[in-house]
Amino acid sequence: MTQDKPESAAASALAVMDRHLHALNGLQENDLADTLHFPHFRLVGTTLDCWPSAETYLSDFRARAGDDWARTAWQAIDVQRESADKVHLAVRINRFDINNQLIADFDSLWVITFKNGKWAAQFRSSFAAS
Repeated sequence: MTQDKPESAAASALAVMDRHLHALNGLQENDLADTLHFPHFRLVGTTLDCWPSAETYLSDFRARAGDDWARTAWQAIDVQRESADKVHLAVRINRFDINNQLIADFDSLWVITFKNGKWAAQFRSSFAAS
């Protein structure tokens, strides 16, 4: 999905996060990939993961989230800083099982960028379990 430069970078970044969550919870691999720039990077602890392309992104998430995972929710998203082509978001992430019981709760910093004609997540640093 390509988009024109936005009136508000923050609004565009938040729209990416909405689309990302909808695609993730719906296990919509192509829609999820459309919310990410590749290569896509994730820093957990001191380990930097890189997905050069979308092929294994969703299956890798499913393995990380565990067999009990049923859905994810943003508990909070706060814009930390924005420029014309980059937005930093502080995100509190909750993961739930099929019984709607909380199975993970952690903070993450997402970097959403306007690159190659679209807004998408390029990088995140999470305090999730690795």
